[in-house]
Order: sequence, then C-alpha cells, then structure tokens
Amino acid sequence: MSAIKITLPDGSVRDYVAGTNSMDIAMSISEGLARNVLAAKVNGDVWDLTRPIQKDSTIQLLTWQDKEAQSTFWHSSAHLMAEALEAIYPGIKFGIGPPIENGFYYDVDPGDQTIALGDLPKIEQKMLELARNKSEYIRTEVSKADAISFFQKKNDEYKLDLLEGLEDGQITFYQQGDFIDLCRGPHIPNTEKIKAVKLTNVAGAYWRGDESKKMLTRIYGITFPKQKELDDYLALVEEAKKRDHRKLGQELELFMFSDRVGAGLPMWLPKGTALRTRLEDFLKKEQIKRGYMPVITPHIGKKDLYVTSGHYAKYGADSFQPILTPRENEVFYLKPMNCPHHCEIYGHKPRSYKDLPIRIAEFGTVYRYEQSGELHGLTRVRCFTQDDAHLFCTKEQIKDEFLSTLDLTRYVLEKLGFDNYTAQISLRDPNDLEKYIGSEENWQAAEAAIIDAAAEAGLKTVTAYGEAAFYGPKLDFMVKDALGRSWQLGTIQVDYNLPERFELEYIGADNQPHRPVMIHRAPFGSMERFIGVLIEHCAGKFPLWLAPEQYAILPISEKYHDYARELERKLAEHDIRGYIDERAEKIGKKIRDTELNKVPFMIIVGEKEVEDNTLSVRRQGQGDLGTVSLQDFVQIIQKEIN
Repeated sequence: MSAIKITLPDGSVRDYVAGTNSMDIAMSISEGLARNVLAAKVNGDVWDLTRPIQKDSTIQLLTWQDKEAQSTFWHSSAHLMAEALEAIYPGIKFGIGPPIENGFYYDVDPGDQTIALGDLPKIEQKMLELARNKSEYIRTEVSKADAISFFQKKNDEYKLDLLEGLEDGQITFYQQGDFIDLCRGPHIPNTEKIKAVKLTNVAGAYWRGDESKKMLTRIYGITFPKQKELDDYLALVEEAKKRDHRKLGQELELFMFSDRVGAGLPMWLPKGTALRTRLEDFLKKEQIKRGYMPVITPHIGKKDLYVTSGHYAKYGADSFQPILTPRENEVFYLKPMNCPHHCEIYGHKPRSYKDLPIRIAEFGTVYRYEQSGELHGLTRVRCFTQDDAHLFCTKEQIKDEFLSTLDLTRYVLEKLGFDNYTAQISLRDPNDLEKYIGSEENWQAAEAAIIDAAAEAGLKTVTAYGEAAFYGPKLDFMVKDALGRSWQLGTIQVDYNLPERFELEYIGADNQPHRPVMIHRAPFGSMERFIGVLIEHCAGKFPLWLAPEQYAILPISEKYHDYARELERKLAEHDIRGYIDERAEKIGKKIRDTELNKVPFMIIVGEKEVEDNTLSVRRQGQGDLGTVSLQDFVQIIQKEIN
C-alpha cells in the first residue's frame, strides 16, 4: 500500500499508510490523547476521526479545549437529542440541528403532539440512556436519488426541501443507533462521550426563517463530557444573568430604549452619558498626544458616496431606506460607516509626502438596519458610535503606524481591565474571493503588513479565514471578560482599496503622484457594544475614575444636610463627583440602596463627624474604612484614580 506523509502542528512529519484515519494517528502518538480526541482538522477542514486520509496532509487533533471540537461535540449532541425525540414522539419530523456558540438546537415538527418546557427533563433522561449505548456516528455517502427516496418514505418534507439545494457527490447521511439524518458532519466517534445534558429552552421558529412557512418547535440544549463542566456552566449562566447589562443598565439608570423612538436605538440617561463622555474624553486626550486630528462629519451622505466606497453594494441590504429630497433623483443614506467621509476630508486639498502620516479621528455615529430578532441591548443595535480613526500613510510608514495603533489599542483595553485578549488576524476566505474588492497584489501586501506587525509586537494571535472586511484584512481583539466569555472589541484594518476607489493621492519626494495606504482603527469598536461588555465585565462596579458617581453622602438626619452640602462643595473643588442622599430614610436603608447602586464610596455624617469635622467612610463591597479627614479622603480617591 502507498505511504502518505502527515504533518503535525509542531512541524514534525510522520509516515502512515494511505487510508489511515485520525484516530489511528492519535493512537500512534499516545493512548491518552486518543481517549480525549474528539475530531481532527485535516488540511484546514474538520473531519470525523474515522474518516480515511488518502493523501499527504496536515492534521491537528482536536480535544475539548478546541472550539472546533466543542462545536463538533454539540452537533453530535443535536443528533442524540433527535434520536431521543424520535423515540418519545413517533412520527416527529426534523428540520435543521446545528451547533451554536454555546450548545445546539434542533428545529422539529412534532405534528399533532406538543413539546413544552415541562417535557425537557424526560428528553434529557432519554438522551443519557441512549448515550450509554456507545453508538458510533457512522458516515455514509449517498446518491441524491437514494436520499430523496429515503425521505419520501418518511414523508419528511423538510429534508426533501434541503436536498433540492444539494448535488450528487456532496450528500452524506450520519447514523447513530436507530437515528439516520441528512448531514455533512463532522461528528465525534460515539455517543459515550456525552456524559452531561441540559436542555435549556423551547421556542418557535419558522422553517427557513420564512414567516410564510410553518412554525416549528426549536429545542435548545447544551452538553459536556463531564457533569462538573455542566455544573460550572450553569453557575456561570446564573452569574451572567446577574451581570446582564440590560438589567444593570436599567437598575443603574444608564440607558433606555423606547418603542416610540424605535427598536435598537439606545438613549443615554444622565448617568450613562457621564460614563460614556468620560470614556470618550479619555481616548480623545490620548489621541491628541499621539497626533490625531479630530473631525466631525454628517450622519448622512449621498448615495454616490457609498457607491464609490463599495458600502452601498455590501451594506445596502442592511441599510435604512433611502432618504429622498425635493430635488429629483437626489438620494441620501444614513451612513453605515465613517470612512467614506474621511476619505473625502483627506482628498479635499493636495497632499505631500511631508504631510503624511495624517491621522483623522471622530466619534462618528453610524446606522445599520439589523433584523429585530438580532437586536440585543447595547451589544447589537441599529445606531452606534464608533471611536473611529483613519490614518493615511505611505507604504513605508505602514509598519510604524500599525505598531503605534496597536500600542494605543492595548493601552485602552488594559486601562479598562481587559488584559486577557487574543489578537485575531482576520483574512479573506480563499474559497470565496468574490466577496472582496481590490487587487490580489494589494490584498497580499495588506495581509503581510498585519501578520508582520502582530509578530513584531509579540501578540498572542489566531488566524481566522473569511473574517476580513470586504476592503481589507483586520486585526481584531478578542477580549475575555470576567466570566471567561470572548468578545470582539477593538479592531485595526489595513486598506489599499478605498484610497484607490476615491483616487486619493500625495506628491512624493520624486514629485510624482502616489497612492496612500489607509489604516482603519477603533480601540473601543463601538461605544455601545464596549460599554455593554464593560458593564457585564465589572458587574456595574466601574473603575473609580470612570464611575458616574464616586461617592454618596448619607446624612443620618436632616440637621446634618448643611454639613453634607459643604463637603460636596469642597469635594467638587478636587474634581470628585457625587451626590447627597437627603431622603428621610433610616441610615441602614440608605446604605443598602447605595450598595445596590454600586456607588464606590459612602460618606456617613452625623453628630460626631460634624463636631470633629471628619467623614465616616465605607467602601462599596468592603465595609467600613473608619473615620478620616476630608484631606485624607481626597488622597484616598486620588491615589486609586492615579
């Protein structure tokens, strides 16, 4: 038999017989690895462990620690749930059952039967019972005619609908136990690995997302290889509910939504505005130090502007409807991005190589018509403000400018307590190049610039194909919050294409016109999304420098109000902000309410404090700090801020 060469992630190469599968390779490395491996990435694609490898290949063995392995595990769990459902609800039909970020779902048509929340425990028990059968997930290639015949016999209109879009040679079935499904895979080796099951919700979902089609029942769930992992996950879910920025935003009076204003259009209340303004001021001050020039651009632009930039073709379907004026054929759009306006600013006068780099910055509000089902508090909205900047530079300046931008982005994230992050190098999808604008030469140069700069900066990186913007590759900061969840926040992009589309130029040292390169940059990403993530990261207990109110003065009774007001005035002189709780409530209730409002410091004043000209101080979540002088309290605040 012929031999094939298998390249492992460490670069080592091993010889195997053609037809060897990934499980054989895992066993040849170590039995411990073979016990834990769930799937394999072969030449960049995730495969079943039992699928034969017929040619020289690169391989990465995937365990539970790998996202692709978790996705495969949850996909297999969706099939296990389907097997359980078929056993409990005879005649049930199945739509699609994909893995999602945390777990899986399956859309099902139970016919005349109903499936409600109260039914989930018995489905869970059946899943665990079936899992113990150690049923293998068996992949079979099937002709289209045989696949159609199989599902016609089952009278399953949903699978027949899916088959219409498939061609011979790309159709596979998977079977475990008595359940057979149309599926391209991959799957874990067998059901035994599924040890812990929790079905979390039942909802309605139209087939194919089309409101004109039948409403199916969508069952959500999550599974793990160990019960402890499920217990930890459920505890995390409960903590996440407490930290939900939508809940805390309402309780802390930071922002609101109104049906009269419109879904996905947040309105910032005074405390939230103070928080957001402080964040903006922090970045504006840092940008000025680094040579950025603030600009302001309109919220709308003519259609031609976005046709030129390419945004009309790429975002047209996600835009609000065009704005028509009294003038015939004059069409405007709410801007989906700030960069076209900034290109116009760059191009409004001649530029020399001596002027470059030019760094233009704006907190610019943009608009995208997200589907109502995708809206989520501040993290998915229809109107958001980007801390946008665009740097125009020569090709020779790209590296230094990119590294400088990297430094700023890391400084911003770490200042806000986000010090656990990975930089994702987001490149084109090599199998779908039509999604992107610009020449191959420009793309290669832009991708190389990002890869080289990230390496020089010593960043921990991952590469994601297909995640580039349509006009250029990106470096996206994937930030982990206090609960270990990953969020995409800051981004830096290298763009050779928009300067070309807008015909931007500068006169070089050779007295000839040259095309600048454009770097897009947003350390926060968007103010709305960043603040939503920040609220959940710190559970509403903001860093002292950022807190809308740094203290609350709690007089024991009305006769101490004058002393409290004098303290407030003196603290304001030191730029320390807060308020006086003058309600006619007992001091215990005032303390409890201030704790709930997550105000960092409480200053309690009564007869002794007035006589001694002191303050009795409590720290949020820590209790009494004792009695101090006003000057001592000012120093406590200033030391923590600085």
